[in-house]
Amino acid sequence: MPKGRGKTIAQNKKAYHDYFIEDTYEAGIVLQGTEIKSIRAGRVNLRDAFARIEKGEVFMYNVHISPYEQGNRYNHDPLRPRKLLLHRREIDKLLGETKEAGYSLIPTKIYLKDGYAKVEIALAKGKKKYDKREDLKKKEAKREIERAFKERQR
Repeated sequence: MPKGRGKTIAQNKKAYHDYFIEDTYEAGIVLQGTEIKSIRAGRVNLRDAFARIEKGEVFMYNVHISPYEQGNRYNHDPLRPRKLLLHRREIDKLLGETKEAGYSLIPTKIYLKDGYAKVEIALAKGKKKYDKREDLKKKEAKREIERAFKERQR
């Protein structure tokens, strides 16, 4: 676990397959009602999530936080857009970098830190198909080397 990070609740492993991760930022999440209880229960899905800067604020879309089972009428819409809390200079920097072609803001991780839900947002550049195939080849070669090394040690 990285220094300063709390308990990881959800991770977007697909993001590391589909994007080159350039830089990461920590952001707070504006939650409603029982959402924090669902997050603490680990009922979060980041698979197709993305973030967008609108009117000087950052919003996260397609993050599915399941409704809290013990909640009643105070439950929330699972896919509603959620505002992210970043410093103004971070938002300005992200705005400048996302204007460049090919850069996106992708939530990679949700975790608890000092009792607060935080999201790690990555500035990412999309991979082409051949980049993905190349990564898979490297991963497979690494596995083969480790297998051969283990066999040799026996």
